Amino acid sequence: MLPAGAAAAGAGLVAGVSGWIFRHGGTIVHADQHHDASAGAFFQRVEWGTASDDPMAEAAAFREYAEKDLGMVVRVAEAARRPRVAILVSQHAHACHELLLDWRQGELAADVVALISNHRTMEEAARHHGVPFHFLPVDPTRKHEVEERQLALLRERQVDLVVLARYMQILSADFLGRVGCPVINIHHSFLPAFAGARPYHQAHTRGVKLIGATAHYVTPVLDDGPIIHQEVRRVSHRDTVSDLLRKGRSLEKLALSEAVRLHLEHRVLVYENKTVVFD
Repeated sequence: MLPAGAAAAGAGLVAGVSGWIFRHGGTIVHADQHHDASAGAFFQRVEWGTASDDPMAEAAAFREYAEKDLGMVVRVAEAARRPRVAILVSQHAHACHELLLDWRQGELAADVVALISNHRTMEEAARHHGVPFHFLPVDPTRKHEVEERQLALLRERQVDLVVLARYMQILSADFLGRVGCPVINIHHSFLPAFAGARPYHQAHTRGVKLIGATAHYVTPVLDDGPIIHQEVRRVSHRDTVSDLLRKGRSLEKLALSEAVRLHLEHRVLVYENKTVVFD
């Protein structure tokens, strides 16, 4: 149960949002909310069908109302618009294959418009799925030039989301500051445990009984961005590093694919360095 003041504030926001939608002839399809008492923050996600001939004008009108009259921070998205996605991958292809298969099966509401890699491992698969493949090898002494080419390509393709499907390069703070869209990464450990390189080797050395994979938004601090989704699996003293690598690959595929789906369906709200994920 929420404190009386917090409950009243939350109820007022819910009533304000639903009332505006009703007055404009809309129909609420789904609604959910969350109150974080420790942060003093209220979160709400609403899907509604509109009767307007100009959904974007209605979205702008709602944003103005919610910001000015309700004091909310608002993001409005049109469900019919398919975000444009670019995938970056190196040699470990399992997570990338999973994303492409999900996309081809209609499970990701997006258009995959580019596959960028510093290896040619996924070139044939990209051609098979009808995705433009771009081979941009990384020279450690000229990494800035490669990132400039990547940024130019992402701008040209008008990308709304970048997915790192085991792209084994660290993106610079300059790249992240200029890319202009969210970047989602899959890290092969149950963060915050075993950040950085060779996490399965670290896990084996520590004798853990649980391994995991973490999909998160990328920030300039390595493996420290807001977490979207995690998958875990029990392991034992009998498992070798090779066993952990094999078992972990299935977790990585599931965690990344689910995180991308949640993001594309606008179910993730970021605040501070964590997320509210409405399922």
